[in-house]
Amino acid sequence: MIRFHKEGYKIIVITFLFTIAAILLAEKFIEMLWLEKAIQIIALAFLIIVLQFFRNPKRITDLNENVIIAPVDGKVVVIEEVEEPEYFKGKRIQVSIFMSPINVHVTRYAMSGVIKYSKYHPGKYLVAWHPKASTENERTTVVVENKTMGEILYRQIAGALAKRIVNYAHEGDTVVQGTDAGFIKFGSRVDVYLPIGTQIKVSLGDKVKGGVQVIAEK
Repeated sequence: MIRFHKEGYKIIVITFLFTIAAILLAEKFIEMLWLEKAIQIIALAFLIIVLQFFRNPKRITDLNENVIIAPVDGKVVVIEEVEEPEYFKGKRIQVSIFMSPINVHVTRYAMSGVIKYSKYHPGKYLVAWHPKASTENERTTVVVENKTMGEILYRQIAGALAKRIVNYAHEGDTVVQGTDAGFIKFGSRVDVYLPIGTQIKVSLGDKVKGGVQVIAEK
């Protein structure tokens, strides 16, 4: 059974009603058969796109404090040592995962722990793979801490099409690896900042599965 994320319920209902209206109106008012069918097919295709975007497949996570799992589905586009200026103000290993509009857009907690920091930043809507997207786009920054991995930071970044980031993390919350951490609507990226010395288990270009696939370990 296909599950949909709660962030999509309103949009799905509106799109469904729009699709039904478009099909019925085209049948009633369009005299040219080819145009009527074209409008109906386009309306149905739009509904299918919306449904697949907000799908929320159930993922079973084997909890492990020694590993970091992918927070989202997508393609690994960055693995490098960088200076993280907002929270750590020091060097970290950055792993970035780019989500296209056809990926599942649920953000999941990469590890269990306590939320130490959670902040929303308004900003631009540069394409998600742009080098300045991490610091200039609309984004949220969240830091999770546990005894094994210490502190890790993940950043939800809006892309050119993304107009809303949903973040469920609140400072002081205790969270569980693999559970919902938020949602980004219509194309985006998530950066994960890990301690120096963390063993990275993915390579550039890898396609990862959020909530289950290990991307790093202690």
